[in-house]
Amino acid sequence: MKKVLLGMGALVLLITSLSFTFKKLEPPTQVSGHDAINWITWEQMMEKSKTQPRKVIVDVYTDWCGWCKRMDATTFSDACLSKYINDTYYAVKFDAEQKQDIVFKDKTYKFVKNGMRGYHELAAEMTHGQLSFPTVVFLDEKIDVIQSIPGYRDTKEFETIATYFGRNEHLKTPWETYQKNYTPLSKN
Repeated sequence: MKKVLLGMGALVLLITSLSFTFKKLEPPTQVSGHDAINWITWEQMMEKSKTQPRKVIVDVYTDWCGWCKRMDATTFSDACLSKYINDTYYAVKFDAEQKQDIVFKDKTYKFVKNGMRGYHELAAEMTHGQLSFPTVVFLDEKIDVIQSIPGYRDTKEFETIATYFGRNEHLKTPWETYQKNYTPLSKN
């Protein structure tokens, strides 16, 4: 009888510790309201850029991309980073498989069927044909590509990249120097 009770106690302890372990693995709660990134469409960005030009961050994603969802739940949910992006950039969500035509710089970009899926020509052009997801594309005030950055980036790394382009450091400071001397926004 003692062995059964001891076994039950160990089982309860194991289940309790596992429940705490699983809680630690949950993604952080997404910020909302004032602390969230103000994502807009490509068309909204183009309209706003006519009267108030600013740099643009384009999150090129697909609905099926797990790393895209992870970046939304972690990196793009950081309140300090969100504020910086909202203050410095227009932030655009761009589905790389969207079917809607987009007219941009006197050219019409369309969806191209490719196998079971396909891709949007504008996503391919912004990423220089390197369609991997997520990819974040940084555009200047004239809506020209500065740089496309493929792959998942954690908050610290993405913040460093976003401030590098947002502060125009890419025009005067080598990336390695900027990265080495970077002070996080939360410490400013």
